[in-house]
Amino acid sequence: MELTSRTLVYVLSSVAAAALLATLWLWPRLSRQRLLPVLGRLGLLTVTQASVLAVLLLSVNNAYGFYSSWNDLLRPGGAPLALVAAKAPGAAPEAGRLVVPTDEGGLGTVGDVLPEGTPEEVGRVDSVRITGTASGLSDQVFVYLPPEYFNPRYVRERFPVLLALAGYPGPSLHLVEGLRLPRTAAELQRDGRMAPTVIVMARPTVAPPRNTECVDVPGGPRAETWFAEDVPAALRSAYRVSRSAGSWGVFGYSTGGSCALRLAMRHPGTYRNAAGMHADYTVPNDRWTDGDLFRGDKEAAQQSDLEWRLKNLPAPRADLLLVSTRAEDDFPATQRFLADAQQVSAAHPELVVDSLFLPDGGHSFETWRRELPATLEWLSDHLDPPPDREPRS
Repeated sequence: MELTSRTLVYVLSSVAAAALLATLWLWPRLSRQRLLPVLGRLGLLTVTQASVLAVLLLSVNNAYGFYSSWNDLLRPGGAPLALVAAKAPGAAPEAGRLVVPTDEGGLGTVGDVLPEGTPEEVGRVDSVRITGTASGLSDQVFVYLPPEYFNPRYVRERFPVLLALAGYPGPSLHLVEGLRLPRTAAELQRDGRMAPTVIVMARPTVAPPRNTECVDVPGGPRAETWFAEDVPAALRSAYRVSRSAGSWGVFGYSTGGSCALRLAMRHPGTYRNAAGMHADYTVPNDRWTDGDLFRGDKEAAQQSDLEWRLKNLPAPRADLLLVSTRAEDDFPATQRFLADAQQVSAAHPELVVDSLFLPDGGHSFETWRRELPATLEWLSDHLDPPPDREPRS
């Protein structure tokens, strides 16, 4: 059973309940102060407490996504790296390449929130592991392929790409189950409100349990290189996706939203479009970032501070959408960043900044699901149609 499987929680809950009942039933019979009865009481208490603790730990992990699989828990840092060649367009990724199929991530546990139908009708969600050659990182992601990807009429067409990033420390599964991204995208595309788009669902926590804020940590994980170089290169080697930055976008919620804006502003040659849902604009110094993510490197810290970049560096050629609610704690910071960005945009039209604010809602999936359709429509409107096609075979 997968680490994040509900079945595993149910099984352990049953074990805990059975252990509790066994303790109540057998305790009077083990009341003598002899060695075997004492060992029996200790055994009952150990089994009961261990099973209850396991249920609690699994529930917390499933809610916050500290670990997405047994491999993630038992082998921090991911699987061994492997350099692979490009694959033929249209087919599923094969073993031994930059993108390989995996049963990690718990996709089999959330069938009730996936689009219902055949790939030709609603598309398909792949669970794959991407290996990065520049960053040395490896992680599991989900890839949603639209129905047109399987239509023979589009066999030579490349598709625009959206990279979706979960919050910290959530797994990529939260984008499928909590945000319900594949189902929402399938509905929007079916209704003609969104162009057929490949959507890649990833977590920003590529070096768990540390929060890297999607930056290259001095002397540590190169998360920014992973997202800016490795992920696009791997996807282009495995799927029929555009090679033009104008056809690529990135968005996310919470920490994923901060990462999205940072990637677009720092790497507009990779991601031309971005939407940050309830994002932060500076890298926090807290226990999740080990207090000082940049280890005293003030220049690196400034480079990752989005407000500082707006005021001190040339405007990037990027289209940005800021999404939040007027009731959110981050709303004042979002307003300040929006005002600064619009001032820069007035003098530098290559930077486009829009906003979407709901009157109420908090830092929760319920609110993010309300914001998601409009966010996807905005991104789809700003993604350029891929200018390149697959060569004739």
